[in-house]
Formats: sequence, C-alpha cells, structure tokens
Amino acid sequence: MSKELTYAEVSAHSAKKDLYLVIHDKVYDSSSFVDEHPGGEEVLLDVGGQDATEAFEDVGHSDEAREILEGLLIGTLKRQEGDPKPKIAPVTASASSTSTSSGLGLGLYAIILLGGAAAFGAYKYVQSQEGKA
Repeated sequence: MSKELTYAEVSAHSAKKDLYLVIHDKVYDSSSFVDEHPGGEEVLLDVGGQDATEAFEDVGHSDEAREILEGLLIGTLKRQEGDPKPKIAPVTASASSTSTSSGLGLGLYAIILLGGAAAFGAYKYVQSQEGKA
C-alpha cells in the first residue's frame, strides 16, 4: 500500500473495467468488484474516479463491506492544491461514540425528568381526592 496517487491520477480511472474510488483519502481499485456490488454497478460508476466517501458513508455499509473494501486498497490519496476538498470528515471511533452516548444521556435525562413530573402530578391528584372524601 505504499503507492500514493494524486486526484488527477485517480480521476483517470473511471471506466467499468478500470475503476478507482477514494474513500477517506484511501484509494481503492474496485474494477473487480463492479459486477458483484449488491447496489448495482451504476452506484460505483457514478462515483468512479472521485472521492466517494460521502456516498459510501451515507449508505451505512456493513462490517463485511468494509472488509471487502480493505481487500481492494491500492494506496493513499496525495492531495494537492486545487483538488476537491473532502466532503466528509474521517470517521473516528471516539467521535462517533461520544455523540451517541451524549445523545442517549440527554434522552435518558429527559425521560427521568418527565417520569418524575408525572409521578409528582399523580401524587398531588391522589392527595386532593383524599381531601374531598
């Protein structure tokens, strides 16, 4: 994987039999996988010779798909001035787990707060009914 390719070199490989993709600044030769791709060849050809990071991540590929992708790795992208900017930031385990856990914590806090308010309301209602009887 010591091969470094420029964006111009990658963009020259956009045909079905010669198809390179860039995902998270890594270059993959997906020529051998075009016919096997579960989503059809069109989705690969649409992003052939380009940065396909956003398209790849938007679909939510499985761990198995990511393993297949690693088998297609041929090098890294050497970004140069004037190249298109990446549309999506690299995914890191710490960033994704932090956002998930903070979202869960906030939701859990809201549920506890609403449950407490409902319990207090029920308690006050029962107290007022006992006072009338």
